[in-house]
Amino acid sequence: MDQLKEKREISLKRAAELKSRIDDYLKVRESIPRGLYMQDKFEELKKKILDVLGGTQEDWYDYKWQLSNRITDVETLSKIINLSEREKREIEEVGKRYRWAISPYYASLMDPDDRFDPIRLMAIPTFLELAGDSGESDPMGEEYTNPAGSITRRYPDRLIINVTNECAMYCRHCQRRRNIGQKDEHKSTAVIEESIRYIRENREIRDVLITGGDPLTLPDHRLEWILKELRAIPHVEIIRIGSRTPVTMPQRITDELVNMLKKYHPLYLNTHFNHPKEVTEEAKKACEKLANAGIPLGNQAVLLNGINNDKFVMRALNHELLKIRVKPYYIFHAKHVIGTLHFNTSVDDGLEIMEYLRGYTSGMAVPTYIINAPKGQGKTPILPQYLISRGKDYCMIRTWEGKVIKYENHPTRDIKEILS
Repeated sequence: MDQLKEKREISLKRAAELKSRIDDYLKVRESIPRGLYMQDKFEELKKKILDVLGGTQEDWYDYKWQLSNRITDVETLSKIINLSEREKREIEEVGKRYRWAISPYYASLMDPDDRFDPIRLMAIPTFLELAGDSGESDPMGEEYTNPAGSITRRYPDRLIINVTNECAMYCRHCQRRRNIGQKDEHKSTAVIEESIRYIRENREIRDVLITGGDPLTLPDHRLEWILKELRAIPHVEIIRIGSRTPVTMPQRITDELVNMLKKYHPLYLNTHFNHPKEVTEEAKKACEKLANAGIPLGNQAVLLNGINNDKFVMRALNHELLKIRVKPYYIFHAKHVIGTLHFNTSVDDGLEIMEYLRGYTSGMAVPTYIINAPKGQGKTPILPQYLISRGKDYCMIRTWEGKVIKYENHPTRDIKEILS
């Protein structure tokens, strides 16, 4: 009995210690904007947007209305949120060089008065996009990893098909802004057929990612044609779709779309939430529809200065994602794309976040931090160092709490030798 009491006391002491390690996050969490708790504010701005655009409640839930009523001019935007005269001039000046467009839905998530609101920073141009010509238009070297059609191939067994340059909203940090131009253009049938033919002729390709732009801006029948052609290739095991529409225009995830997609399993969808404010009730419904159809969802966040390069914000984002059944998959270090360098962070920011996530939250909420090696040389995982040193039959490891421990490390013996 005394032994049991002693063990319980040790356990309670450890529990108190662990509880103290989360106090800092719990104090900050309520100050982080999280979309699932802001529905009233979004509804208020939604009514204003519908009034400005002359839309109805029924229109709001029609993705075609959302797409055709994207906000693309300063006059309309200024009727929805408060813009200074300087901001208006900046938007117009940047718009001469870089296209911008915001779906009515995504505009409803903005803080009307805060120019540093993360939604506004991701959606509205600033003069920083014109500050200098450093950076590259194609840092991934996609134009030199394009063996056919609209394919990008950087790995032995998988590749990308780019099917459109259209998006529901043109993110200010976009890595493919060189493709946006001033006009929405889906890839032609001839280009897509050439891409599919290349896949058919290269039997090592087992995994195909359909991307853009945003492939979910394609009509259902066009997307289904691509999926059907790919699924007919025996060596294509996995099809993936990369789409930000669950974030920027969740109305696109219709019952008709989902019923079509689930015919082509195994099918995966990776999306792109960058801030917990983007995880809203409407985004949740869209993700739940996909998950209920058996489509696994992953999130590929980009580490962005002033938006999520904060360990508490990234933790909150990952927790909110798991609540809507989206697995945090990658945190991408921002690429050096011309016009977007103000979003770039240090690698130290990413390492601090990874250091903070490991052990301080569940493993499901810990994505992989990735730097894309320049010129299409592939994803490189960047991790905090947990292996301190190695000896002949041991290694020294550092735990998530910073404790250094000696761990036995004996050579592996062949199982056949052991059993003989």
